[in-house]
Amino acid sequence: MDKTALATALGSPASFGQSQFAFMRGNAFEAKVKADGGKELMRLLGLDDPGEVRVPDLAAVGPEGRAARTALALREATGAGAFTLLDHPMLALDVAGSPAHLEPDAVVVHPDGRWTVVEIKSFPMIDASADAAKVGAAARQAAVYVLALERVATLTDGASVAHHVLLVCPKDFTNMPTASVVDVRKQLSVTRRQLARLTRLEEIAATVPEGVSFDVESCSAEELADAVEQVPHAYAPECLAACELAFHCRDRARLAGAVEALGRSVRGELGGLTTIGDVLAAARGKAGDPDDPAVEALRRAAALRAAALHAGTGSGDLALRGGTDRADGQALQPAARDGAAQAPSPPTGKDGGGPHAPRAGADGATTQQDSTLRTGTDRAGTQDTTPQAGTDRAEGHDAPQQADSAHGHNAAHADRAHEHDAPQHADSTHGHPHEAPEAAGCR
Repeated sequence: MDKTALATALGSPASFGQSQFAFMRGNAFEAKVKADGGKELMRLLGLDDPGEVRVPDLAAVGPEGRAARTALALREATGAGAFTLLDHPMLALDVAGSPAHLEPDAVVVHPDGRWTVVEIKSFPMIDASADAAKVGAAARQAAVYVLALERVATLTDGASVAHHVLLVCPKDFTNMPTASVVDVRKQLSVTRRQLARLTRLEEIAATVPEGVSFDVESCSAEELADAVEQVPHAYAPECLAACELAFHCRDRARLAGAVEALGRSVRGELGGLTTIGDVLAAARGKAGDPDDPAVEALRRAAALRAAALHAGTGSGDLALRGGTDRADGQALQPAARDGAAQAPSPPTGKDGGGPHAPRAGADGATTQQDSTLRTGTDRAGTQDTTPQAGTDRAEGHDAPQQADSAHGHNAAHADRAHEHDAPQHADSTHGHPHEAPEAAGCR
């Protein structure tokens, strides 16, 4: 069955694929690695002078013919006892009872009969390190090639397949090749387990209803759609990168409201809730078992969302916004209907200094301002050279009284001017009073 043609006939053609520029760049880099009879590739393998490298011709008719020709070339190279480079060999691997044909970039046969898979990629290796996700994908791909080679090696005397592959990438930001050896034993074990668990094609074909056909030549679009509807699907977002029918299956999953459209991880977290409607009903408290951990988590998340939206309108609990106004220690006023909070009244000192009154620090400590000498005149005409220790205090505490405000004369200064009384200045830092200079007529 041609899945690409089927997807096009259903009106959901697959739009994924690699750009032509990426193809051209990858092919040019691969040709550079394999140039001069594979000398550059041998150098990347750590062989400065490998001698003559044999490069057999693997041309044949059809994938089956190429796979047979590759198997013959591998047996001949193992018996020759020399380095041999197989350029784009064709391998066959049984997948769920059906042969799948694979084409690695290259396979190197060593004189001792060891076979090494070479995987050439166009993503860069910067400072001897490449993107971990891309390296992992390349390792999984190479592991499949190793499994296919092991099938041929069991039929070849003296042959063995290396469980590490050679990954070749551009070096830094240049087009010069560099290589790294990647161990694929973990990927091999995972791939073997996955292949063993696959349902065989015979079992899948037995579940297809009688008379269903996917022939795009003889069936209309409506008949093809009806035929596809009779086959169960298991859509996941990961299908978009691998299956030609992924867009059609995604539309079916969305119409059915299946939670699989949100991802396999979400599907696993929701447990018995299989549709988006069931999830929303459970979150609103209209359905679902309250003892179910998934239902409990959904309802808790819905409550938090409702509280956040309620607070965002300005009518929520003011404790979420700080609780009290540190400017005067009073609680914040309720917000207006437009969501703007009323501004607190300016702090007032004990001397009625208004907004220019000294302010105390939030932690009870005070910070001394600059050491500029404030100059005042007493009744005798002498200058008062006592340093004025200003305070820089945050909002939230009562401010001690000072002789002079930062912006004008306060009540204490007026007393000194009219009643000829030199008040005491409080040391903001240590709390010890200073006696003002005595002048004639001062009390």
